[in-house]
Formats: sequence, structure tokens, C-alpha cells
Amino acid sequence: MQNKLRKSSTDKALYGVCGGIAEFFGISSFVVRLIFFFTASVSIWVYIILVWALDDKPSL
Repeated sequence: MQNKLRKSSTDKALYGVCGGIAEFFGISSFVVRLIFFFTASVSIWVYIILVWALDDKPSL
């Protein structure tokens, strides 16, 4: 099965982008959120683009 980058339907604070990235790489979503926090000047734009670009993960 091919793993695709999608927004998370279970691990979401706002839109599920960080949770989806964490699920894709198999790491903690807390780590992804810390990276986004410490690189806020760039990551805010990346986050906005990913909100529009990523598909929602189908709910079970």
C-alpha cells in the first residue's frame, strides 16, 4: 500500500496538517508541531498552502 501525505482525521489541532505529516513520517505530532513553532516565519505560509493542497484522510 502506498502511503500518501494527507491531513489527519484523528490527530488534529486546527486542520490536521501536522498530524498528517507526523503519520506520513511515523513520528510524534508533537515533534512536527515544535518544528512548525520554531520555524514560524516560514512554516506559517507552508501550513496555509498545505491546508489547501492536502486531501482529507477518509474517516473510518
